[in-house]
Amino acid sequence: MKHRLTSVSVFAIGAALGVSPAFAQQALPTITIGHTHAVSHTHGGKTHTHEVYHTHVVPAPRLTVAQPAPAAPAGPTPPPITSSSEKFFTGKEVNSIPFARPGEALEIVPGLAVTQHSGEGKANQYYLRGFNLDHGSDLALYLDGMPLNMRTHGHGQGYADANFMIPELLGYVLARKGPYDAQDGDFSSAGSIYLQYKDKIDKGFYQFTGGSFGYGRALAIAPYKDFAGGSAYGAVESQYYNGPWERGDNLRRINSVFRWQRGTQEDGAAVTFMGYANRWYSTDQIPERAVNSGLLSLWGTLNPTDGGDTTRFSLSGRWSQTEGNHSSRVEAYVVRSTLDLYNDFTYFLSNQNLGDQFRQFDRRWMAGVNAQHSIKWDSFGLPVETRIGLQGRYDDIRLGLQNAFRRTPFETVRNDGVGEGSISFWTDTTVRWTPWLKTVTGGRFDYFNANVNSLQSLWGSPVVATSAGLPAFLWTGPFNSGSKDSALFSPKASIILGPWAKTELFANYGEGFHSTDARGTVQRFSTSELSDQDSFSVVAPIPLLVKSRGAEIGARTKFIEGLDSSVSFFWLNLDSENQFEGDSGTTIYGRPSRRYGVEIANHYRPVSWINFDGDVALVHARYRGFDTGQALAYADLLTPEALPYGTFLGNAPGNYLQNSVAITAMGGLEIGEATGWFGAIKYRYIGPRPLTEDGYLKSPATGTVNARLGYRWADGWRLQLDAFNIFNSRSDQITYGYGSLLPSDPLYGQCRAGVAPSAVCGVGVMDRHFKPVEPPAVRVTFSGPLNFDGGPVTTLPNFAEPFGPLAKN
Repeated sequence: MKHRLTSVSVFAIGAALGVSPAFAQQALPTITIGHTHAVSHTHGGKTHTHEVYHTHVVPAPRLTVAQPAPAAPAGPTPPPITSSSEKFFTGKEVNSIPFARPGEALEIVPGLAVTQHSGEGKANQYYLRGFNLDHGSDLALYLDGMPLNMRTHGHGQGYADANFMIPELLGYVLARKGPYDAQDGDFSSAGSIYLQYKDKIDKGFYQFTGGSFGYGRALAIAPYKDFAGGSAYGAVESQYYNGPWERGDNLRRINSVFRWQRGTQEDGAAVTFMGYANRWYSTDQIPERAVNSGLLSLWGTLNPTDGGDTTRFSLSGRWSQTEGNHSSRVEAYVVRSTLDLYNDFTYFLSNQNLGDQFRQFDRRWMAGVNAQHSIKWDSFGLPVETRIGLQGRYDDIRLGLQNAFRRTPFETVRNDGVGEGSISFWTDTTVRWTPWLKTVTGGRFDYFNANVNSLQSLWGSPVVATSAGLPAFLWTGPFNSGSKDSALFSPKASIILGPWAKTELFANYGEGFHSTDARGTVQRFSTSELSDQDSFSVVAPIPLLVKSRGAEIGARTKFIEGLDSSVSFFWLNLDSENQFEGDSGTTIYGRPSRRYGVEIANHYRPVSWINFDGDVALVHARYRGFDTGQALAYADLLTPEALPYGTFLGNAPGNYLQNSVAITAMGGLEIGEATGWFGAIKYRYIGPRPLTEDGYLKSPATGTVNARLGYRWADGWRLQLDAFNIFNSRSDQITYGYGSLLPSDPLYGQCRAGVAPSAVCGVGVMDRHFKPVEPPAVRVTFSGPLNFDGGPVTTLPNFAEPFGPLAKN
């Protein structure tokens, strides 16, 4: 029998091959099939054969054509959230709000305030959860897996310089508060911030920025789509800034990044080079009495030679692989950094003739590796994921402290070579017990070893006076050498409940730590004074690792459409608090402390072109225990001969944590689409805080408002105006409370003449020392596409386009 397909609905074929979303989930039309077959019959004695055509209407089966998968969200995918305070931000979100310096881009993290008390090349000051984190002592910062915090640093323990960061390259920022994640180690008691540069740049661009007080910045980013089996991009940045100061910063900064990558973050590889150099002068904090008396203007300085220079070069690599239920990731890095700082915080307190300027220097090589492997498996039908990690780091350091006059060192207080290494193992396991209950339990083991070798020479050591008034070399360096090791185990645990009505509840506990300056762990004798018997003053060494313990409960909800809200209640205990010391410009080992408080954060996007962020943090922070050493020093200031000088004010023993912020608040509003007009405004509030442990000296509150207005063209051009401190706040960027001495102080002459008691002259005049918020400033940015593919030169944008509707009217 012969069959022939005679008709098939053309529309049916089209529907089978590709159905538009409008016809999804619809039955296909009926298909009409015709065929012929041979029929034989006899008529008139003859057999006749002919074909008979039949048609059959066959109802088409009902097919379900899947909807096209929604497009993958632009940008990186956030990891699973394990605490109410954990936040994830894309690079676009970071750059949508105006900020004056690179470190301020981190203020997108709720509760974090970033400021500066010195020149723009020095690491920022950080405030978070009741910490004055100095330059990073308990806030761990990472960029592309490389730790930014420096152990045993010349200026301060945990020094974390983020000035080399290029915010436009950020792919995402992941912020975690507290020591609850097994992956977080040294310096993470207050929190950890992971910064990740983009792996791929689709379109190159350049931009120029100019503004008030001599500000100028140029940035160019160029992609290379096919490069050595992957893709690559390069970025070059230069910057100049003078500032409103009478002694201009004269900041000169150059920065570069080159990255090659293949694949993705989860399954691929990348190699990155970064190079950075910066040189500047700095106007440091100034005493309030000098401004009130007219001796100094608000923008003046007492030492115009203060400043510094720094460099940083790094080579890092990443390899990752995901296969089935297994995923691995390895990051390795080598960093070379240098820093020279000249500061003068106490003026003529220690040396009434040459002044108190000192030089701090740091030269280091740092190498490290981070490796982790994750396995997803089933346990009695429950989904489980286990992560295992290894972290290793070694710092080869040369650092020291020298007294200086106009940037010329004349005696060496410390000069050391330090080798400090650590190895850490961590693991955690996540179990989904029910659809509404998940737990994460784990811990980490850290081992640290440090070797300190003093390089201080006899002739370079400080000269001090004996009880008989004779000069003596304070050559303690060789006796402050040695080695120290320490180990800690830190358990971690989290419980996640929900979601119910788009709401999740969290409970977290963790132990963490921060390392201390390795020099202090082997120090036996004071580097600044003799004993009453004219022998070396004995000091007690400090632990290498200091434990912290913290807990948090909170909730996150998206119950209201477009609104992401969280509230977190936390407490944190430290076995020792890092303290800033004015006369040495570094951090010292302090008493135990306790903090507790609440953070509230909101992110609201009611429509696509409006975005609002608002957060507030309330913290209660105090020392624990009694300060015996301060009580003894205070008693010396209460003697009959010392009491009339009033130096006891601000020096009583107490439990206030110096510079601990009780209230911080941030608010931001962003409007605009991908093209067309856009704008933003940001408000930052830092509440008043005690400057001395007895609370006698306090700082004022700080509130500033920054704003942005601009226009984006469809072909990649952008014109933007940023305005800073638009309401001309006359508050402080940073404030400290301590003693200093000026030639204009009556006490200065009495100390030089030997009239005032030594205890009084050792403290000086207690005062509030501050750096003011910079006055209103504006910056204009013009950006356009940058293309190296040999295409035609891009023409300038249509500058009449933003005013098109007005022109028509």
